[in-house]
Amino acid sequence: MNWFSFHLQDFAFSFLSILFEGVPFLLLGSLISGCVEAFLPPNLLARLLPRNRTAAVFLSGLLGGIFPMCECGAVVVIRRFIAKGLPVSCAVTYMLAAPIVSPLVAISTFAAFRGQNPWEMTLLRLCVGYIVAVGAGLIVQKLPLSAVLQEKMLENLPERRRELASASVGAGGRTGLRVANNSPEEEASDEWMPAPGVKAKLLRVVQAATADFLDVALFFVIGATIAATFNTAVDQAIIAPVATSPILAPLTLMGLAGAMALCSSTDAFIAASFIAFPFNAKLAFLVFGPVFDVKLFFLYGLIFRRKFIVALAIGLFAVIALICIRISVLGL
Repeated sequence: MNWFSFHLQDFAFSFLSILFEGVPFLLLGSLISGCVEAFLPPNLLARLLPRNRTAAVFLSGLLGGIFPMCECGAVVVIRRFIAKGLPVSCAVTYMLAAPIVSPLVAISTFAAFRGQNPWEMTLLRLCVGYIVAVGAGLIVQKLPLSAVLQEKMLENLPERRRELASASVGAGGRTGLRVANNSPEEEASDEWMPAPGVKAKLLRVVQAATADFLDVALFFVIGATIAATFNTAVDQAIIAPVATSPILAPLTLMGLAGAMALCSSTDAFIAASFIAFPFNAKLAFLVFGPVFDVKLFFLYGLIFRRKFIVALAIGLFAVIALICIRISVLGL
């Protein structure tokens, strides 16, 4: 039996269908990400959150609805947020939730799954994404920062800077006296620069949006190519044992999501094209991909320790798999 039979016409039709449906959402997501990058003050999220740390974690999981951000942009942004004093637990929650709990992701998911239970898929994706992000944030809240953050990130924390300043004052160091006598406002004034005008901010939007679009478009094209080839050239009878298994199907698509490294604003169009796989497997694909994939493994390394990243990957994979396997009993 010939399990692989490639036909250019069938491939081109499937590939272009995925591409033309997803590119508008990719462009819109890049523009939103650029606007957040240019206009969102680094300390705004910290001011919006309640002082109660647990309540702040729960609220952080919803901030993606106000400040939507793709997974790559979220990693870059929270580096600044942590340095400005945002609790690490809240930063992790926002980082994991923002690529999923977002109006753009909701709209793109609904559009991609027309005819495939769009309401159920959209609501479950947002709800499961929120639950997973908040759960991770609550766990991080209990961990010592030294076990989570890279040493360079620890040194940039406001409380660590104050500790170093106090130690320098106790030692009578000249440099320490200068740092200790500076309030946060005075430190900010030392680094003060004139606020950029509207034209400069708009230029920053265009630059950031263009960079995001070019970075993510490559992964989207690769993903569309894999999906189109998979759907048109691979004999579906070969994958039937995996696709029909309530356990193997979600595990397989989660692994594929991690390898394909798609953007959360367009991955629904790829997932919807895997017609041989059941609902819960596609849900697993859509929840796991935005929170952990190949590119995120390296991006997370800019902030977190490797041991924490590995533990995060294993934990996210296990929890999402268990949730989606249980959802299969609903018959969706």
